[in-house]
Amino acid sequence: MIGDLGAPVSAGIYNVYTGELGGTTMPTAAQLGLEPPRFCAECGRRMIVQVRPDGWRAQCSRHGQVDSTDLEAQR
Repeated sequence: MIGDLGAPVSAGIYNVYTGELGGTTMPTAAQLGLEPPRFCAECGRRMIVQVRPDGWRAQCSRHGQVDSTDLEAQR
């Protein structure tokens, strides 16, 4: 399942919320599902994030984009 997610938020070496290398901290808002990922899990670059009333879309310049609706389909 996790391997099916987009590269920007799949299991990588960078924390998608803090951008830290190997970081495991997760902000409280992210735990509640209120905060979209801000950093690419593959390369640690800051992503372009658009927040919508029904979700969010994040795009890494190197690894493409992922939409929150894609993640909901995985649940």
